[in-house]
This record gives sequence, C-alpha cells and structure tokens, in this order.
Amino acid sequence: MKPVALAAVLILATGLAAAASAGAPESRGHVLVQRYCAGCHAVNPTGKSPNPAAPPFRNLNERYKIDDLGEALAEGILTGHPAMPEFRFPPEDVDAVLRYLKSIQSRQEAAAATPAPGL
Repeated sequence: MKPVALAAVLILATGLAAAASAGAPESRGHVLVQRYCAGCHAVNPTGKSPNPAAPPFRNLNERYKIDDLGEALAEGILTGHPAMPEFRFPPEDVDAVLRYLKSIQSRQEAAAATPAPGL
C-alpha cells in the first residue's frame, strides 16, 4: 500500500474510533456492564442470566425507575447476597450505564417507583 493511502486509512480509522467512543455513551455503558455484570446478569436485549437469581438488565424497569439507579451506581450497589461485589462508578460511567440500560428495557415505563438500594 502506498504511504499516502496508508496514512489516509489510519486517519480515517482513528477518526471513526474517536467518533464511536465520543458519540456513543450507550456503547460504553454496554462495555461496562459486559465487563462488570455479565458474569451473573443477562446484559443484552435477549438471553438468560448466567445466575438464575440475577434479574436480566432488560427487565430492570419492572422493579425500578432506571434513573433512580444512578445514585446506587455512584455510591455503591449493596445487595442482600454475598456473591455480588460492591460497585462504584464515576459520574461519566454512571451516565453511560444508565443510557445503555434505558436502551434495552423491554418496556418503556417503569412499573415500580421503588428506590433502588441494590440490584
């Protein structure tokens, strides 16, 4: 490949990668929940949770308002079972996770307005 063509390909690839990471908080949110939560929870729009007791993330709005989960994500999610570790996310990651969760909900409205002390 000629040096000019190679440089053009590299510039295009770099620009696309930067645009994808800057313009897609939902994608970043998906990466985060895949990394930290998918060991137990179904984190995609379909599929079963690896741990049957862990609710699929696409159904969280049946238990909580998704926006109400932000505080728990920022301050630490505490649960009643010892297998789930405590997580704390910085504000930009909280926003990305919330955007991703909203994008995969099976229903648009939250069925419960209960604050989320933990998942």
